[in-house]
Amino acid sequence: MSSAHANPIKAILLALGANFAIFVAKLVAAIVTGSGAMMAEAVHSLADCGNQGLLLLGIRQARRPPSDEYPLGWGRALYFWSFLVAILLFSVGGMFSVYEGIHKLTHAEPLKWPWLAMGVLVFGIVVEGISLRGCLVEVNKSRGDQNLWTWSRQTRSSELLVIFVEDLAALVGLCLAALAVGATMLTGNLMFDAAGTIAIGVLLIVVAVLVAIEVKALLIGQGVEPHRRDELMGFLESRPEIAQVLNLITLQMGPDVMGAVKAQMQPMQPAADDQQLIAAINTVEAAMKAAFTDIRWSFFEPDNAD
Repeated sequence: MSSAHANPIKAILLALGANFAIFVAKLVAAIVTGSGAMMAEAVHSLADCGNQGLLLLGIRQARRPPSDEYPLGWGRALYFWSFLVAILLFSVGGMFSVYEGIHKLTHAEPLKWPWLAMGVLVFGIVVEGISLRGCLVEVNKSRGDQNLWTWSRQTRSSELLVIFVEDLAALVGLCLAALAVGATMLTGNLMFDAAGTIAIGVLLIVVAVLVAIEVKALLIGQGVEPHRRDELMGFLESRPEIAQVLNLITLQMGPDVMGAVKAQMQPMQPAADDQQLIAAINTVEAAMKAAFTDIRWSFFEPDNAD
């Protein structure tokens, strides 16, 4: 019943390697050609490298064991770092690109070696496409039969969401930069390069805001995905030890889940003692954790009413 296990670290490392290679190529091309769109793309790739480093830091922190001060562990540290990535994507990537585009509008400079810029962009599109494909492999493991839009709105894997959106935005940004440089080469009008730079900035700002909105919900404290909650509720209602599930509360804690169940237990024999009730509850909890392996903490309360 547990969802397929995705490996976000694999997707992050793949994206980090791709973005660093693309950053170096873009930076050289931007310096040689003087293209604003290319410089914006170079900054975007550098920001992505830093963002992926922050996500790796978040994953490492999320693995810290629980303590008296942090009884439910550090899993939600992932959401903090993911939110910070969205802020950096907005400020470093988006705002810089818009600024660079506006600067080019008022201080236009002719492109030098435009074919070099186009070659780097084609290289970047290929490498970023490979990175996005690798990320999609991991996304497909976790989304099941959901479409990508539904998955992006409901997933609780913030680090995988950030990497997917970053890769997609990077690929679209590269295509915009290629169009801008190509149009400038064909027409000689430097306004196309400036417009492309601004378009890349607007794209990054929109993406950053959308990611921030999704991660904000996790920071506040979301439960498991709706279909996972339905699966868990169905599992509990099917247990022979339970007469009725009165309430079910879940809380996503990074890769782990906390579950609290209030249920009316099946009537026991008149001679039954407290130990038999405890044994029934323990049986349900053990079966629940075996079926839903992401549940790390469970709290079970037998009652007659909610």
